Amino acid sequence: MSDRVRLDVWIWAVRLVKTRAAATEACRGGHVKLNGQAAKAAQPVRVGDEVRVRIHGFDRIVIVRQLLAKRVAAPIAAEAIEDRSPPRPTAIDAAQVPHRPKGAGRPSSRERREIDRLRGRDR
Repeated sequence: MSDRVRLDVWIWAVRLVKTRAAATEACRGGHVKLNGQAAKAAQPVRVGDEVRVRIHGFDRIVIVRQLLAKRVAAPIAAEAIEDRSPPRPTAIDAAQVPHRPKGAGRPSSRERREIDRLRGRDR
């Protein structure tokens, strides 16, 4: 096997997204970062790279442990990644998140930073 695989293929193979087309769209939409940089779908992935994928408003942070070019069984896919994602908020945590009234307009830069901090996306 080669020492690198396309990013969109790897994201699909380790089951972070359901389809390869969804992986490509996530890359094209800017929802995928490779080692902290925005990544294109054809960018090569190597063992030890950090991949961040924003799925349903939350970031999945994984470290590449094994390169996969084809979709495999879930237990094998789980061995190919090291998951470093922060825990998703529970229902109790969600109740503590301030609510933005509908029709309040776009959040200001300060409000956006606070929202990102609450969702665990701050650096």
